Amino acid sequence: DVSILEIGDGVFEVKSTNGDTFLGGEDFDYTIISYLADEFKKEQGIDLREDRLALQRLKEAAEKAKIELSSTASTEVNLPFITADASGPKHMNVKLSRAKLESLVDDLVKRTIDPCKKALKDAGLSASDIDEVILVGGSTRIPAVVEAVKAETGKEPNKSVNPDEVVATGAAIQGGVLSGDVKDVLLLDVIPLTLGIETMGGVCTPLVQRNTTIPTKKTQVFSTAADNQPTVTIVILQGERKMASDNKEVGRFDLTDIPPAPRGLPQIEVSFDINADGILNVSAKDKGSGKEQKIRVEVKSGLDESEIERMVKDAELHAEEDKKKHEVAEARNKADSLVFQAEKALKDNKDKIPADISSEVQSKVDKVKEALKSEDPAKISSATDALNTHLQKIGEHMSKAASAAGGKSAANGPEQQQAAQPSQGESGPNTAAAEDIEDAEVEVLDEEVK
Repeated sequence: DVSILEIGDGVFEVKSTNGDTFLGGEDFDYTIISYLADEFKKEQGIDLREDRLALQRLKEAAEKAKIELSSTASTEVNLPFITADASGPKHMNVKLSRAKLESLVDDLVKRTIDPCKKALKDAGLSASDIDEVILVGGSTRIPAVVEAVKAETGKEPNKSVNPDEVVATGAAIQGGVLSGDVKDVLLLDVIPLTLGIETMGGVCTPLVQRNTTIPTKKTQVFSTAADNQPTVTIVILQGERKMASDNKEVGRFDLTDIPPAPRGLPQIEVSFDINADGILNVSAKDKGSGKEQKIRVEVKSGLDESEIERMVKDAELHAEEDKKKHEVAEARNKADSLVFQAEKALKDNKDKIPADISSEVQSKVDKVKEALKSEDPAKISSATDALNTHLQKIGEHMSKAASAAGGKSAANGPEQQQAAQPSQGESGPNTAAAEDIEDAEVEVLDEEVK
C-alpha cells in the first residue's frame, strides 16, 4: 500500500492512496520456500510441498532467512530431519546469499514501484515533490526494496520510525483523535472510488472523483429525458468505469411529482455531501417545485481493499473499450436531443418556416434517426452536425422575419402607426419563438450533457 499525505499544523491530509493487495511480505517468503523446495527435490527427489509438517518448517525457515539477509550477505537454511523415506531421514542444508535472494524476488520488487507511480499520478505530484519517504512493514527492510524506492523517489527513506510499528502507531493516534484524547491532530481521508449517478444512455456521470479529500460536497444540475416526465430515478454508482452497468450500485431513490414540462426544462439539482466518516448524503431537488428527496449511504462499507483494487484495475484494463462505449452513448444523447429540438421547432413554427427550409431540416432529422440505428459514433456525430447546421437556418429565418416586421412598422410613420400595430403584434410571437428555439437548444444540450 502507498499513501501520499500532506502534513501541516496538525492536519494530515491524504492526497491519494494506491496499492497491490496481492503483494506483501508473504510473497517474498513463498518465493524463498519455492526455491528451497526445488533445490531439495533436485537433490533428494522429494517434494516437501506435499508434506504439511515439512512445509510449515520450511515456511518458518524462509521467513528467518529473509530477515537475516536484510542485514547479512548470506545465511544458511539448516533443517535436520525435514522428512524421511525408505532409506532413512533426510536433512536440508542450503546456503542462500543476498544476491540470490534479490534475483529471486526481482519481479516482486518491481511490482512495488507501480503503486508508487500511480499514487503520485492520482495526487497530481511528481517524485521531486515528495519531502519524506516512510517505509511501512517488516519487508521494507529488504535492501532491494529500499534501493528501488530510493531510485523511484530520489529520497533516502526516513528510518526514524520502526517499520513494524508504523500502522499500529497511526491507529493509536487516530484512536486518540476519535476518543478526544488527542486534540491537535486531524486526519483528512480520501474516498477510494469515484461516485456518480446514471444518466441518459446508461452513462455514469461522476460527481466526486476518486481520491477526493473528505469531507466534501459536490452539486450538479440535471434534467428530464422525456416530455412531462413525473419521476426521476437517481441511481448512485461507485467505480471507475464509464458506463453505469459496469460500476457498483450503492443506492437509488425516486424524485416524484415533477410538474409537467417539456424534456430538458426542469432543473434537478443533485448534491453529494460526504462527511469525514465517509457517510454520503445524496439529495435531489426540483428547483421549480421545491420537491426534494434524500438518501444516506456508507460509501466505505461493503468493499475491501482487494475489491477496490480490482475495480480500479478493471477500469484500466477496459479503458479503451469503455471510451468507445461512452463515445457512442454521448453521440446518441446529443443526436437524440437535437432531433427533439428540431421536431419541436418544425411543429411549433410550421406556418412560419418556408417549405424548402422545413424540408431540408426534416431530411436531416431522418438521416440522424437512420444513423442512430448504428453504433458508429462518427456516423451519428456527422449526421447530428449536419442537422445542427440546417436547424440554425430556422433561427436565422425567424430573426430576419422579426427584423423585417419591425422595420415595416417604423417605415409606416405616425399616421400609419395604429394600422401597423397588428403587424408588429404578429412579429412578437415570431421573435419569441426564435428565441425559445435558441434557448431551448442551449438548455437541453447543457442539461442533458451534464
